[in-house]
Amino acid sequence: MMKPALLAAALLLAAASPFTTAATASAADCPSGHFCAWENVDFQGQRANWSGDDGWWEGYIADTDSSWANHGIVGPGIPSFVQVFENAGQRGDMTICLAPGQEVNWNGVANDRGDSHRWAMSC
Repeated sequence: MMKPALLAAALLLAAASPFTTAATASAADCPSGHFCAWENVDFQGQRANWSGDDGWWEGYIADTDSSWANHGIVGPGIPSFVQVFENAGQRGDMTICLAPGQEVNWNGVANDRGDSHRWAMSC
């Protein structure tokens, strides 16, 4: 009786391990408390990161953003969502909005369109 139970437990553990590994491998390298944008998909290439709003992104990331991560601080009254805009000064269309902890390795609508961002209370 014990052997089938042990076998079932081993199979469950073996089945769960690929999911754990995959989730860990896809985590973006972005400092705690920051919003990050990369020039390439899958969090590759040059990274820019900010802990506050930025009304005009630096030349190397403006209109070349292809992946994003929101590792901002969460708490009562703290703006923890990140809104990215297609024009400087947080104007124009919002290209993407990230919830706290959200990482996006690519988005066809937002790709290569960001020029500014702001921290907000919601999307």
